[in-house]
Amino acid sequence: MQNVTFILFPRFQMLAYVLATEALRLANKCAGQGVFGWQTLTATNALVRASNGGEVTPDTTHWPSTTHQDLVLLCAGYDPLDHVTPRVRAFLTRANSAQAMIGGVDTGTVILAELGLLDGYQAVLHYEAEGDFRERWPEVSISDQIYCIDRQRLTAAGGTATGDAILAWIKQEINGDFAAATAEAMSHGAIRKGEESQQLISSIDPVLRRMRSVMKDNLVQPLTQAQLCDAVSVSQKHLRKRCQKTFGLTPQAYYLSIRLEQAQYLLRNTHMPITEVALATGFGSHSGFSRAFKHRYGASPRSYREEVRSDNSIATTQQKRT
Repeated sequence: MQNVTFILFPRFQMLAYVLATEALRLANKCAGQGVFGWQTLTATNALVRASNGGEVTPDTTHWPSTTHQDLVLLCAGYDPLDHVTPRVRAFLTRANSAQAMIGGVDTGTVILAELGLLDGYQAVLHYEAEGDFRERWPEVSISDQIYCIDRQRLTAAGGTATGDAILAWIKQEINGDFAAATAEAMSHGAIRKGEESQQLISSIDPVLRRMRSVMKDNLVQPLTQAQLCDAVSVSQKHLRKRCQKTFGLTPQAYYLSIRLEQAQYLLRNTHMPITEVALATGFGSHSGFSRAFKHRYGASPRSYREEVRSDNSIATTQQKRT
């Protein structure tokens, strides 16, 4: 029997967890026997709430031996590093030593990078977290894919991509026909390849997909349009035409939108000072950043962060009351 351990972190993505466990359940149903066994642990060793407010209680608070684990999957969401306890670190260290497949869903990839478990591996994570990740761990190879299985690492962007990732793992561990039968039982259709892009529009044109990747790699010091064109090996006129046709924006306007999206992510999900957020997204001054952000989102960076924190505080209070 293949043994799978899920480790859930507060504010994890419920959809990803449900798809992963349902894939294993239906695989057993297709086989007519228990091919896969799984259990759920939580980083807090107590009940955890998902990002949608749903609650999951761990199957056990006594963490098992890692010598018989075939896949350990970390399911995380917002603020993934806030609950990386000594228990979690020790368990993953043992799992790595035992040659288990170790995976991360959504920002579970961030935890793997923090623990040095992605050195020398290719990985993926949710596109919203890419900019900050690339800056913090430039040595880790991140790609705009829905999932990636690289030797003893499995990473997925989250959401429905998690189902594809688990099905691909089943295909690797058992065989393609069994994985296809499981996908059919899930009403899933064909198993998507990991190489598919997370964002549909950017996958239409390979030049624009490369352009977006280059932009994300150069947020702190944005490239000029000439430098950008050199990086993707097309003329300025050609790139402008393709970008406007697909996005309705010039390359520089699209570049600005990516920088502001990253700034929004950092304001919402980190405690970085606003000045540092501005610098991390290529703005030389606080005032210039504030003007651009307010024009895009209708609120200053400070007001936006305060509103997000207020909403989170209200949601947490309501959950405690229930």
